[in-house]
Amino acid sequence: MSTVITDNLTGKTSAGSVTITSEGGSATMQLQQGVAKAWVHFNGTGTVATRDSFNMSSVTDRGTGTYTTSATNAMASADYAWTSNSSNQGTAYGSYSVEGDNTGTKNFNGRTSSDVRLNTGGYSSWDDNLSISSVYHGDLA
Repeated sequence: MSTVITDNLTGKTSAGSVTITSEGGSATMQLQQGVAKAWVHFNGTGTVATRDSFNMSSVTDRGTGTYTTSATNAMASADYAWTSNSSNQGTAYGSYSVEGDNTGTKNFNGRTSSDVRLNTGGYSSWDDNLSISSVYHGDLA
């Protein structure tokens, strides 16, 4: 087995295009399209605090169970893929995260090229959660 050690990968045809072949050898994908462009893991209770992150400048507490995550480097548009999960350890119910606006309304207007407003909660109300994680995929600006 060979080992490649490098600090930079540059595509031969286009500098930002590096193609990798699937494990089965029959499909290819662009490397830059397959990696997360930003992610964050934070504590949503008490004083909101980021535990770890990549390409995230801040998390803002907007009220009970309502937060805004802000990327350091914006996406090319607001049409990127976003997913989040949350948990409130020690409760009798599971938790979920949905995209929303600053008032906690469930909608899809809480996203810009650099911010996602999200809400967390249980079955019947928004709740601050102990563990919240979000991942962002798409094209950087």
